[in-house]
Amino acid sequence: MTYQETLDYLYQSLPMFQRVGDSAFKKDLSNTLALCAHLGNPEKKFKSIHVAGTNGKGSTSHSLAAIFQASGYKTGLYTSPHLKSFTERIRINGMEIGEQDVVDFVAENREFLEELRPSFFEMTVGMAFWYFAKQKVDIAIIEVGMGGRLDSTNVISPELALITNIGFDHQQYLGDTLPLIAGEKAGIIKSGVPVVISQSQDETSSVFLRKAKESGASITFADQKIKVEKVGTEAKGLANYQISENGKSFYLEFGLMGNYQKYNLPGILEAVNQLREKGWQIPEQALKKGLKEVASMTGLKGRWQVLGEKPTIIADTGHNEPGIREILAQLQTYSFDQLWMVIGMVQDKDVRKILELLPKDAQYVFSQASIPRAMPADILAQKAEEAGLKGKVIPSVNEALLFVQKNAGRNDLIFVGGSTFVVAEIDNL
Repeated sequence: MTYQETLDYLYQSLPMFQRVGDSAFKKDLSNTLALCAHLGNPEKKFKSIHVAGTNGKGSTSHSLAAIFQASGYKTGLYTSPHLKSFTERIRINGMEIGEQDVVDFVAENREFLEELRPSFFEMTVGMAFWYFAKQKVDIAIIEVGMGGRLDSTNVISPELALITNIGFDHQQYLGDTLPLIAGEKAGIIKSGVPVVISQSQDETSSVFLRKAKESGASITFADQKIKVEKVGTEAKGLANYQISENGKSFYLEFGLMGNYQKYNLPGILEAVNQLREKGWQIPEQALKKGLKEVASMTGLKGRWQVLGEKPTIIADTGHNEPGIREILAQLQTYSFDQLWMVIGMVQDKDVRKILELLPKDAQYVFSQASIPRAMPADILAQKAEEAGLKGKVIPSVNEALLFVQKNAGRNDLIFVGGSTFVVAEIDNL
């Protein structure tokens, strides 16, 4: 099969949660364990760092990967979902897995895949581990897909586990309270593996402390050790932070602009501290270079990404209640005449709470991503109207953005988001 035929085969043969939701969700690790055994247990052939959390795990994973790359390590990075191309999910030193490697993996294992019938995500995890082992990476940063305890990535024995924060997302799978969700995320905590929590939260800290004690794992709440304050931004797309730790202060430039990165930085920095203690050589210059150049070194997109000026166009993949709150807070720091929002969401989430957060005085265009899971734009518009929001329905994301660009003034601000999949469809991302 060609690469495109291989992709079509995978999409059609294996259920993909991002596209179809419920039917792709597996409640145990048996398929992943069987696939890894079939592949010769590649997950045991490289060192790793495991990253979970509701928001921030993608930015954190890419940042750690950039820091290790800058330190001279051959660094694997596994993330999901992809924005533009399937191969984005699996990278080494910022380079995506080759299309021929994807073809080879499926060709070599097709008979077993058809017998096992794993989900798309389970297959992708197996492919990532196979590729990292084959390429002999020094370390791989592995981002959890959803939850932690039952996530397919949870078959690794990492050097360190990092949990960014806990918020409401995927409640139908992870639980409808923050402690229940934290319990699922805490499932990545393993015996003897240090765990770093990026953001202390009253409702969830006890869950992590209890799990760490049960597992015999050291636990550190990074934000209690490392204080982070954003002190400005530069025109060249860098955010400046003042870091206070052990009575000392220093400044860092971070190549990710979202104000919410202040919650991720303590975890990233504490993870580096602990990995240095374990013998990883991470010079200060490499730390600074990795954080400053994270987007270009790893190919990260869609995190407070500025796509245009006059009018300002910003895209962000934040899509749950805590993520949207942070987005709205940051929008308030901008000066503009009129706020336009091109919004789309998925239909297996309770969007009511998010819609109630959105500003009533913005101009809305309701859109939808080209996936079965997308909420139809007209239904989203109806739900939005119930929350006091009015706007146009233009299902195509790019047509919606084009409409807004034609109608917005030079001093207006256009925001595109509500769903990772809406951002993924922007042509000039």
